[in-house]
Amino acid sequence: MWTSRQSGVDLTWIVRTRRGGWRTVKGRYLSLAASGAALCLTAVTLTGCGAVGGLTGDNEVTLRVVAADYGDNPQNSSEAYWKDLATGFEKANPGTKVEVSVYSWSEVDAKVAEMVKAGKAPDIAQIGAYSDYAAAGKLYSAEELLSVKTEADFLGPLADAGKVKQVQYGLPFVSSTRLLFYNEKLLADAGVIGKDAKGWQPKTWADLEAAAKKLKAANVPTPFALPLGREEAQAETMMWMLASGGGYTDNEESYSIDSAPNVKALEFLRDKMVGQGLTGPVEPGKLDRQAAFDGFTKGEVGMLNGHPTLLKQAAAKGIKFGMVPLPTADGSDQPAMGVADWVMAFKNGHRQQSGKFLDFLYQPKNVTAFTEKYDLLPATTSGYQAKQAATGGSAPQLKPFLTALPSSRLYPVGKKSWAGVSEDIKQNIGKTVQPGGQPAKVLEQIATAARASDPR
Repeated sequence: MWTSRQSGVDLTWIVRTRRGGWRTVKGRYLSLAASGAALCLTAVTLTGCGAVGGLTGDNEVTLRVVAADYGDNPQNSSEAYWKDLATGFEKANPGTKVEVSVYSWSEVDAKVAEMVKAGKAPDIAQIGAYSDYAAAGKLYSAEELLSVKTEADFLGPLADAGKVKQVQYGLPFVSSTRLLFYNEKLLADAGVIGKDAKGWQPKTWADLEAAAKKLKAANVPTPFALPLGREEAQAETMMWMLASGGGYTDNEESYSIDSAPNVKALEFLRDKMVGQGLTGPVEPGKLDRQAAFDGFTKGEVGMLNGHPTLLKQAAAKGIKFGMVPLPTADGSDQPAMGVADWVMAFKNGHRQQSGKFLDFLYQPKNVTAFTEKYDLLPATTSGYQAKQAATGGSAPQLKPFLTALPSSRLYPVGKKSWAGVSEDIKQNIGKTVQPGGQPAKVLEQIATAARASDPR
């Protein structure tokens, strides 16, 4: 039963959680120092589709999987990947059938929610968040599902991000980080870099401001695109907070949205970027991520924060670009933002079969097939090492994103309250950077509501 819906999406999800758990983590997870991958991301994109009945024929079990579509047209739909995966698994596991339904990112979360509400949860699901289902006791833990080899292969911080109350329920599958993209020609024409210069390395926000002023003087329509619209305001906001030494949570994983570094970040954007007319004609609060990407591929945007999806989009339009970490407030090293997608298995009585399917999914060849198809980063040690060693295709361009993974920080997706907090940010953060905006007041309001929804 294959259904496919056209879609294209960024990936969105990002988390930072505290390490712990009663299992022997250090012995089971690859040392971050040894792997060079101290990832702070967690993600997966797999989904199990509702198991009503489940037994067919001679006690044959049917696993129902729901997955998100990472393609942006019918030709590169994720349906083909899941179909091949299911066929390979069925061949190796007689007696277990796999039915996959693939939906666009704009509808897959709602589809799974409807199935769960109707008592027909999928066996495995690849969606944007897992914590609500984990908190409701609807998911198997990683320990209940996976072989020791599979569980040990997750990059440690990603696995940590999949935990609720020290138990891992979210299984990271693919990940991504964000970097600052810049149009080489526009910066060269504006005198920011030499005509044949490569390797621009801005270190501070002052460097960024100076470059944006030169781009404005050269009549670049949007010197720096600042997408704080609803599509992904929570991501753009987090990047600037991290660059200021802040973030959505503190070291104890409590919400710290109204911290001084966070206020400082938004005041810089209000006064130095928006206030000086360096962010283009569209108000940041009304500018979505894809619209900013479109402007960059048209040669109208000098700089913006982006993810690997922009690589192909810009190259297809002949844009020559460079990528660097987002400069920080004072030039000190700060973590980049990472994102991840999640796989989870619902308690439908098919624990053993679901576990076998997930072990199969996380085999290195299957992880590599998916990440290479969509220019994503892996969430496993074996996948990370393979990506580091790769030299063909888009591998060289992905290396800067891969390098940023070790210190990346994710959204606090392990918190059941995060979905509501994220929505609050999407609705209100844009107004903080407008002339007369009040970052401290707005962040305090968001933080107060966040803490109230997250009793500890």
